[in-house]
Amino acid sequence: MKSQTRFAIGAGVLLVALAIPAQDAPPPLLQPSAPAPALLPFAPQSDERVAPIEAFKKEAPPLAAAFEKRTHTNSLGETMPYRLFRPKLERGKRYPLVLFLHGSSGSGTDNEKQLDRANWFGSLVWALPENQKRHPCFILAPQSNVNWPPVRLNPDRLPEILPGLGSGARQALEILEDLLAREPIDRKRLYVTGHSMGGAGTWNVLAQRPGLFAAGVPVAGRAYLKDLKFAAKVPVWNFHGVKDEVEPVETSRLILATLQAAGGKPLYTEYPDVEHNSFMWVYTEPALVDWLFAQHR
Repeated sequence: MKSQTRFAIGAGVLLVALAIPAQDAPPPLLQPSAPAPALLPFAPQSDERVAPIEAFKKEAPPLAAAFEKRTHTNSLGETMPYRLFRPKLERGKRYPLVLFLHGSSGSGTDNEKQLDRANWFGSLVWALPENQKRHPCFILAPQSNVNWPPVRLNPDRLPEILPGLGSGARQALEILEDLLAREPIDRKRLYVTGHSMGGAGTWNVLAQRPGLFAAGVPVAGRAYLKDLKFAAKVPVWNFHGVKDEVEPVETSRLILATLQAAGGKPLYTEYPDVEHNSFMWVYTEPALVDWLFAQHR
């Protein structure tokens, strides 16, 4: 059956037709977001707002050379390549770590694509000199050749997210745990972010390992709704483009409403006139960087 669901977005209300089984309870009502830090005060497509995106495209790519190339092999013989950025270390000090989960364009085993093109933004922004000066941190960018969450592939449709921890996400967390044992990383300041497939991976690890992360930033990702209650206490700032042609914005609205119904207080931002490439706007918001590093577990 189809049910019309009201989503409150700011001062407006949007009616969305959702296909739900007859025996399911009606989807929850999305409440206004908790107050979020101020974003850049320009319309998304304005010259003023596009300017930092274009500047980032020129400044960020060379930073990939500072990420060490490594490969993790677990007890099962599974291997996962990853890149690691190390801040300038001071003796006796521990540093936060950002786990970046790439989108589908970063998939593979070359240990390159997870830091390339569409994945520049979510991986490299934290390594910008001005950000490292204010917020020195480790950056972990593993590369998976499967989806981060467990999925069921469907022809002509996006993958269906299944319950449990995905094999890609599991291996990424194994790398993280290995680094925690070896590097001066602050366990109370672990963060995870990703867009699209990486946004789905972000929701997956937040739901499956909620006690591990101090905060998460999912971008245009989907989730297994019944597991979201486990992530209700984790600070989250979710982003989505209203005109997303790949993952409809209604996906995030339903996720956030479900999280709110479980007691969560997620921040969420929608960009009007922005499609699936919303990551370009998200990761060039200076307020996001400051907000993320202010979160402690």
